[in-house]
Amino acid sequence: MENMNLEPQEKKTEVVGEDNVANLNWYGKFLLSLKQKMGKNTNKKRHKMVSYSKYGYIFLIPFFVVFIIFSLVPLGFTIYNSFFEYYYKLGIVQVGPNFIGFDNYGKLLSDAYFWKYAGNTMIIWILGFIPQIIVSLLLAIWFTDARLKLKFAKFFKAVMYMPNLVMASAFGLLFLMLFSQSGPVNQILGAMGAPVINFTDSPWWTRIIISFIDFLMWFGNTTILVMSGIMGIDESIFESARLDGSSSWKTFWHITFPLLLPIFVYVFITSLIGGIQLFDVAQIYTSASGGPQQAGKTLMMYLYSLIMTSKNYGLAGAVSVILFILTTILSIIVFKVMVPTNNVLKQEAKARKARERWLRDVKAQTSSEGGR
Repeated sequence: MENMNLEPQEKKTEVVGEDNVANLNWYGKFLLSLKQKMGKNTNKKRHKMVSYSKYGYIFLIPFFVVFIIFSLVPLGFTIYNSFFEYYYKLGIVQVGPNFIGFDNYGKLLSDAYFWKYAGNTMIIWILGFIPQIIVSLLLAIWFTDARLKLKFAKFFKAVMYMPNLVMASAFGLLFLMLFSQSGPVNQILGAMGAPVINFTDSPWWTRIIISFIDFLMWFGNTTILVMSGIMGIDESIFESARLDGSSSWKTFWHITFPLLLPIFVYVFITSLIGGIQLFDVAQIYTSASGGPQQAGKTLMMYLYSLIMTSKNYGLAGAVSVILFILTTILSIIVFKVMVPTNNVLKQEAKARKARERWLRDVKAQTSSEGGR
Protein backbone atom coordinates (compact mmCIF):
# COMPACT_ATOMS: atom_id res chain seq x y z
CA MET A 1 0.00 0.00 0.00
CA GLU A 2 1.45 3.30 -0.91
CA ASN A 3 2.34 5.68 1.93
CA MET A 4 -0.20 8.42 1.98
CA ASN A 5 1.15 11.87 2.82
CA LEU A 6 -1.51 13.32 5.08
CA GLU A 7 0.30 16.64 5.65
CA PRO A 8 -1.30 19.56 3.84
CA GLN A 9 0.73 20.49 0.87
CA GLU A 10 1.44 24.10 0.07
CA LYS A 11 -0.08 25.45 -3.06
CA LYS A 12 2.64 25.71 -5.63
CA THR A 13 2.76 28.89 -7.56
CA GLU A 14 3.88 28.69 -11.09
CA VAL A 15 6.86 30.87 -11.77
CA VAL A 16 7.38 31.76 -15.36
CA GLY A 17 11.04 32.29 -16.20
CA GLU A 18 12.49 34.32 -19.00
CA ASP A 19 13.04 31.13 -21.09
CA ASN A 20 9.37 30.17 -20.87
CA VAL A 21 8.08 33.59 -21.87
CA ALA A 22 8.99 32.94 -25.50
CA ASN A 23 6.87 29.77 -25.49
CA LEU A 24 3.72 31.60 -24.37
CA ASN A 25 1.11 32.64 -26.86
CA TRP A 26 -0.11 36.19 -27.16
CA TYR A 27 -2.85 35.69 -24.55
CA GLY A 28 -0.40 34.28 -21.99
CA LYS A 29 2.01 37.14 -22.57
CA PHE A 30 -0.85 39.62 -22.10
CA LEU A 31 -1.92 38.06 -18.79
CA LEU A 32 1.69 37.93 -17.58
CA SER A 33 2.29 41.61 -18.34
CA LEU A 34 -1.02 42.53 -16.72
CA LYS A 35 -0.10 40.64 -13.52
CA GLN A 36 3.30 42.32 -13.41
CA LYS A 37 1.78 45.80 -13.80
CA MET A 38 -0.86 45.13 -11.17
CA GLY A 39 1.76 43.86 -8.74
CA LYS A 40 3.94 46.96 -9.22
CA ASN A 41 1.01 49.33 -8.71
CA THR A 42 -0.11 47.43 -5.61
CA ASN A 43 3.35 47.66 -4.06
CA LYS A 44 3.57 51.34 -4.87
CA LYS A 45 0.22 52.08 -3.27
CA ARG A 46 1.08 49.94 -0.29
CA HIS A 47 4.34 51.69 0.49
CA LYS A 48 3.28 55.22 -0.43
CA MET A 49 2.64 57.40 2.66
CA VAL A 50 0.63 60.58 2.42
CA SER A 51 1.60 63.32 4.91
CA TYR A 52 -0.66 66.29 5.47
CA SER A 53 1.49 67.99 8.12
CA LYS A 54 3.10 70.29 5.55
CA TYR A 55 -0.28 71.86 4.79
CA GLY A 56 -0.49 73.16 8.36
CA TYR A 57 2.33 75.60 7.63
CA ILE A 58 0.15 77.28 5.00
CA PHE A 59 -2.27 78.40 7.71
CA LEU A 60 0.65 79.88 9.70
CA ILE A 61 1.75 82.11 6.83
CA PRO A 62 -0.82 84.94 7.51
CA PHE A 63 0.28 85.16 11.15
CA PHE A 64 3.96 85.40 10.30
CA VAL A 65 3.30 87.96 7.55
CA VAL A 66 1.29 90.20 9.92
CA PHE A 67 3.82 89.68 12.75
CA ILE A 68 6.80 90.57 10.57
CA ILE A 69 5.17 93.65 9.00
CA PHE A 70 3.49 95.15 12.08
CA SER A 71 5.68 93.91 14.96
CA LEU A 72 9.13 92.69 13.98
CA VAL A 73 9.97 95.41 11.43
CA PRO A 74 8.80 98.31 13.70
CA LEU A 75 10.72 96.75 16.61
CA GLY A 76 13.89 96.58 14.54
CA PHE A 77 13.39 100.16 13.33
CA THR A 78 12.85 101.33 16.93
CA ILE A 79 16.05 99.63 18.10
CA TYR A 80 17.88 101.20 15.15
CA ASN A 81 16.63 104.70 16.03
CA SER A 82 17.63 104.32 19.67
CA PHE A 83 21.32 104.53 18.69
CA PHE A 84 20.91 107.83 16.83
CA GLU A 85 20.47 111.46 17.72
CA TYR A 86 17.30 112.25 15.84
CA TYR A 87 14.92 115.04 16.84
CA TYR A 88 13.37 118.28 15.63
CA LYS A 89 14.72 121.43 17.24
CA LEU A 90 11.86 123.78 18.15
CA GLY A 91 9.63 121.35 16.28
CA ILE A 92 10.90 122.61 12.92
CA VAL A 93 14.65 122.11 12.35
CA GLN A 94 15.64 118.48 11.93
CA VAL A 95 18.74 117.35 13.82
CA GLY A 96 20.26 114.06 12.70
CA PRO A 97 20.06 111.22 12.43
CA ASN A 98 23.58 111.10 13.89
CA PHE A 99 24.97 107.86 15.31
CA ILE A 100 25.71 108.31 19.04
CA GLY A 101 25.80 104.71 20.30
CA PHE A 102 24.39 104.19 23.79
CA ASP A 103 24.22 107.90 24.70
CA ASN A 104 20.40 107.90 24.63
CA TYR A 105 20.32 105.04 27.13
CA GLY A 106 22.82 106.76 29.39
CA LYS A 107 20.82 109.97 29.25
CA LEU A 108 17.63 108.16 30.24
CA LEU A 109 19.15 106.14 33.08
CA SER A 110 20.64 109.30 34.56
CA ASP A 111 17.39 111.26 34.19
CA ALA A 112 15.47 111.69 37.47
CA TYR A 113 12.19 112.22 35.63
CA PHE A 114 12.50 108.86 33.89
CA TRP A 115 12.81 107.06 37.23
CA LYS A 116 9.94 109.12 38.65
CA TYR A 117 7.66 108.06 35.81
CA ALA A 118 8.80 104.44 36.20
CA GLY A 119 7.95 104.62 39.92
CA ASN A 120 4.52 106.10 39.15
CA THR A 121 3.86 103.27 36.72
CA MET A 122 4.73 100.53 39.19
CA ILE A 123 2.82 102.17 42.08
CA ILE A 124 -0.33 102.54 39.99
CA TRP A 125 -0.06 98.93 38.79
CA ILE A 126 0.45 97.53 42.31
CA LEU A 127 -2.44 99.56 43.75
CA GLY A 128 -4.71 98.19 41.02
CA PHE A 129 -3.48 94.60 40.79
CA ILE A 130 -3.58 93.58 44.46
CA PRO A 131 -7.32 94.26 44.96
CA GLN A 132 -7.98 92.93 41.46
CA ILE A 133 -6.56 89.47 42.17
CA ILE A 134 -8.09 89.29 45.66
CA VAL A 135 -11.61 90.31 44.60
CA SER A 136 -11.46 88.15 41.48
CA LEU A 137 -10.42 85.11 43.49
CA LEU A 138 -13.15 85.60 46.10
CA LEU A 139 -15.83 86.08 43.44
CA ALA A 140 -14.61 83.07 41.46
CA ILE A 141 -14.76 80.82 44.53
CA TRP A 142 -18.17 82.21 45.42
CA PHE A 143 -19.68 81.63 41.96
CA THR A 144 -18.18 78.15 41.50
CA ASP A 145 -19.16 76.76 44.91
CA ALA A 146 -21.95 74.27 44.16
CA ARG A 147 -23.08 74.21 47.80
CA LEU A 148 -24.21 77.86 47.72
CA LYS A 149 -26.66 77.31 44.84
CA LEU A 150 -26.61 80.96 43.84
CA LYS A 151 -29.50 82.31 41.80
CA PHE A 152 -29.03 84.62 38.80
CA ALA A 153 -25.34 83.62 38.62
CA LYS A 154 -25.18 84.19 34.86
CA PHE A 155 -26.61 87.68 35.25
CA PHE A 156 -24.00 88.66 37.85
CA LYS A 157 -21.21 87.22 35.68
CA ALA A 158 -22.36 89.38 32.77
CA VAL A 159 -22.54 92.46 35.02
CA MET A 160 -18.99 91.83 36.28
CA TYR A 161 -17.61 91.55 32.76
CA MET A 162 -19.42 94.63 31.39
CA PRO A 163 -16.81 97.20 32.60
CA ASN A 164 -14.27 95.40 30.43
CA LEU A 165 -16.34 96.36 27.38
CA VAL A 166 -16.38 100.08 28.20
CA MET A 167 -13.67 102.23 26.59
CA ALA A 168 -10.93 103.60 28.81
CA SER A 169 -11.62 107.11 27.55
CA ALA A 170 -15.21 106.92 28.84
CA PHE A 171 -14.02 105.75 32.26
CA GLY A 172 -11.40 108.50 32.42
CA LEU A 173 -13.88 111.26 31.63
CA LEU A 174 -16.50 109.78 33.99
CA PHE A 175 -14.16 109.67 37.00
CA LEU A 176 -12.71 113.09 36.16
CA MET A 177 -16.23 114.48 36.43
CA LEU A 178 -17.11 112.47 39.58
CA PHE A 179 -14.02 113.52 41.56
CA SER A 180 -13.68 117.10 40.39
CA GLN A 181 -13.80 119.98 42.89
CA SER A 182 -17.55 120.49 42.38
CA GLY A 183 -18.33 116.92 41.35
CA PRO A 184 -20.91 114.53 42.79
CA VAL A 185 -18.50 112.92 45.25
CA ASN A 186 -17.59 116.23 46.90
CA GLN A 187 -21.24 117.28 46.89
CA ILE A 188 -22.18 114.10 48.77
CA LEU A 189 -19.34 114.66 51.26
CA GLY A 190 -20.48 118.26 51.80
CA ALA A 191 -24.09 117.16 52.35
CA MET A 192 -22.92 114.65 54.96
CA GLY A 193 -20.93 117.32 56.80
CA ALA A 194 -17.57 115.80 55.86
CA PRO A 195 -14.69 117.99 54.66
CA VAL A 196 -14.41 118.41 50.91
CA ILE A 197 -11.39 116.63 49.39
CA ASN A 198 -9.58 118.14 46.44
CA PHE A 199 -8.94 114.87 44.62
CA THR A 200 -7.49 116.38 41.46
CA ASP A 201 -4.77 118.30 43.35
CA SER A 202 -3.59 115.37 45.49
CA PRO A 203 -0.75 113.19 44.09
CA TRP A 204 -1.79 110.05 45.98
CA TRP A 205 -5.49 110.46 45.26
CA THR A 206 -4.60 110.80 41.57
CA ARG A 207 -2.71 107.50 41.65
CA ILE A 208 -5.43 105.75 43.68
CA ILE A 209 -8.22 106.85 41.32
CA ILE A 210 -6.27 105.77 38.22
CA SER A 211 -5.56 102.43 39.91
CA PHE A 212 -9.23 102.03 40.80
CA ILE A 213 -10.26 102.67 37.19
CA ASP A 214 -7.76 100.04 36.04
CA PHE A 215 -9.10 97.61 38.67
CA LEU A 216 -12.70 98.26 37.67
CA MET A 217 -11.97 97.62 34.00
CA TRP A 218 -10.12 94.33 34.42
CA PHE A 219 -11.37 92.51 37.54
CA GLY A 220 -14.26 90.95 35.57
CA ASN A 221 -11.90 89.45 32.99
CA THR A 222 -9.66 88.09 35.76
CA THR A 223 -12.69 86.62 37.55
CA ILE A 224 -13.76 84.74 34.41
CA LEU A 225 -10.24 83.32 33.98
CA VAL A 226 -10.00 82.15 37.59
CA MET A 227 -13.51 80.67 37.41
CA SER A 228 -12.55 78.66 34.34
CA GLY A 229 -9.53 77.31 36.22
CA ILE A 230 -11.61 76.30 39.26
CA MET A 231 -14.28 74.69 37.09
CA GLY A 232 -11.55 72.63 35.42
CA ILE A 233 -10.66 70.96 38.74
CA ASP A 234 -12.41 67.65 39.33
CA GLU A 235 -15.12 67.97 42.00
CA SER A 236 -14.15 64.58 43.44
CA ILE A 237 -10.90 66.13 44.69
CA PHE A 238 -12.82 68.62 46.83
CA GLU A 239 -15.18 65.89 48.04
CA SER A 240 -12.23 63.75 49.12
CA ALA A 241 -10.75 66.71 50.99
CA ARG A 242 -14.04 67.34 52.80
CA LEU A 243 -14.32 63.64 53.74
CA ASP A 244 -10.79 63.76 55.14
CA GLY A 245 -11.84 66.65 57.39
CA SER A 246 -9.92 69.38 55.56
CA SER A 247 -11.08 72.91 56.30
CA SER A 248 -11.93 75.38 53.56
CA TRP A 249 -8.72 77.31 54.20
CA LYS A 250 -6.50 74.20 53.97
CA THR A 251 -8.38 73.01 50.89
CA PHE A 252 -7.72 76.32 49.19
CA TRP A 253 -3.99 76.48 49.99
CA HIS A 254 -3.17 72.81 49.40
CA ILE A 255 -5.53 71.96 46.52
CA THR A 256 -7.13 74.95 44.80
CA PHE A 257 -4.19 77.34 44.75
CA PRO A 258 -1.55 74.87 43.45
CA LEU A 259 -3.89 73.72 40.66
CA LEU A 260 -4.70 77.35 39.77
CA LEU A 261 -1.04 78.36 39.61
CA PRO A 262 -0.84 78.34 35.77
CA ILE A 263 -3.86 80.69 35.65
CA PHE A 264 -2.26 82.98 38.23
CA VAL A 265 0.99 83.08 36.26
CA TYR A 266 -0.91 84.05 33.10
CA VAL A 267 -2.95 86.72 34.92
CA PHE A 268 0.14 88.10 36.67
CA ILE A 269 2.23 88.40 33.51
CA THR A 270 -0.56 89.87 31.36
CA SER A 271 -1.49 92.33 34.10
CA LEU A 272 2.16 93.31 34.51
CA ILE A 273 2.50 93.97 30.78
CA GLY A 274 -0.72 95.99 30.79
CA GLY A 275 0.41 97.94 33.86
CA ILE A 276 3.75 98.88 32.31
CA GLN A 277 1.95 99.97 29.13
CA LEU A 278 -0.75 101.95 31.01
CA PHE A 279 -1.52 105.07 29.01
CA ASP A 280 -5.12 105.87 28.08
CA VAL A 281 -6.72 106.09 31.55
CA ALA A 282 -3.92 108.21 33.02
CA GLN A 283 -3.70 110.38 29.92
CA ILE A 284 -7.41 111.25 29.95
CA TYR A 285 -7.90 111.54 33.72
CA THR A 286 -4.94 113.91 34.13
CA SER A 287 -5.74 115.77 30.88
CA ALA A 288 -2.31 114.76 29.52
CA SER A 289 -0.56 116.81 32.22
CA GLY A 290 0.36 113.96 34.56
CA GLY A 291 -1.58 115.43 37.46
CA PRO A 292 -0.17 117.24 40.49
CA GLN A 293 3.60 116.84 40.83
CA GLN A 294 3.49 114.56 37.79
CA ALA A 295 2.19 111.82 40.09
CA GLY A 296 -0.02 110.27 37.41
CA LYS A 297 2.44 110.38 34.52
CA THR A 298 3.45 106.91 33.36
CA LEU A 299 6.27 105.69 31.12
CA MET A 300 3.94 105.40 28.15
CA MET A 301 2.80 109.00 28.66
CA TYR A 302 6.45 110.04 28.73
CA LEU A 303 7.05 108.09 25.50
CA TYR A 304 4.02 109.73 23.91
CA SER A 305 5.27 113.20 24.84
CA LEU A 306 8.70 112.44 23.35
CA ILE A 307 7.15 111.42 20.03
CA MET A 308 4.29 113.91 19.68
CA THR A 309 5.56 116.97 21.54
CA SER A 310 9.37 116.89 21.60
CA LYS A 311 9.65 114.78 18.44
CA ASN A 312 12.78 113.20 19.84
CA TYR A 313 12.65 109.89 17.99
CA GLY A 314 16.06 108.71 19.16
CA LEU A 315 15.23 109.10 22.84
CA ALA A 316 11.76 107.66 22.28
CA GLY A 317 13.33 104.60 20.68
CA ALA A 318 15.56 104.13 23.74
CA VAL A 319 12.51 104.37 26.04
CA SER A 320 10.71 101.73 23.95
CA VAL A 321 13.68 99.36 24.09
CA ILE A 322 14.00 99.81 27.87
CA LEU A 323 10.28 99.08 28.27
CA PHE A 324 10.68 95.95 26.15
CA ILE A 325 13.67 94.74 28.19
CA LEU A 326 11.95 95.59 31.50
CA THR A 327 8.80 93.69 30.50
CA THR A 328 10.82 90.66 29.40
CA ILE A 329 12.92 90.53 32.58
CA LEU A 330 9.95 90.93 34.93
CA SER A 331 7.94 88.30 33.04
CA ILE A 332 10.80 85.80 33.25
CA ILE A 333 11.20 86.48 36.99
CA VAL A 334 7.47 85.95 37.59
CA PHE A 335 7.52 82.74 35.56
CA LYS A 336 10.58 81.36 37.34
CA VAL A 337 9.27 82.22 40.82
CA MET A 338 5.66 81.09 40.44
CA VAL A 339 5.96 78.01 38.18
CA PRO A 340 6.74 74.88 40.22
CA THR A 341 10.11 73.28 39.51
CA ASN A 342 9.37 69.82 40.94
CA ASN A 343 9.49 68.13 37.56
CA VAL A 344 9.64 64.34 37.91
CA LEU A 345 11.89 63.90 34.87
CA LYS A 346 14.34 66.51 36.12
CA GLN A 347 14.41 64.90 39.56
CA GLU A 348 15.13 61.50 38.02
CA ALA A 349 17.91 62.97 35.88
CA LYS A 350 19.49 64.63 38.93
CA ALA A 351 19.26 61.38 40.92
CA ARG A 352 20.88 59.42 38.05
CA LYS A 353 23.75 61.92 37.83
CA ALA A 354 24.22 61.71 41.59
CA ARG A 355 24.43 57.90 41.41
CA GLU A 356 26.95 58.11 38.56
CA ARG A 357 29.11 60.53 40.55
CA TRP A 358 28.93 58.24 43.58
CA LEU A 359 29.98 55.20 41.50
CA ARG A 360 32.91 57.13 40.02
CA ASP A 361 34.05 58.18 43.49
CA VAL A 362 33.81 54.58 44.77
CA LYS A 363 35.79 53.24 41.80
CA ALA A 364 38.44 55.93 42.20
CA GLN A 365 38.73 55.19 45.92
CA THR A 366 38.95 51.42 45.28
CA SER A 367 41.64 51.83 42.62
CA SER A 368 43.68 54.11 44.88
CA GLU A 369 43.50 51.60 47.76
CA GLY A 370 44.47 48.74 45.42
CA GLY A 371 47.50 50.69 44.21
CA ARG A 372 48.73 51.02 47.75
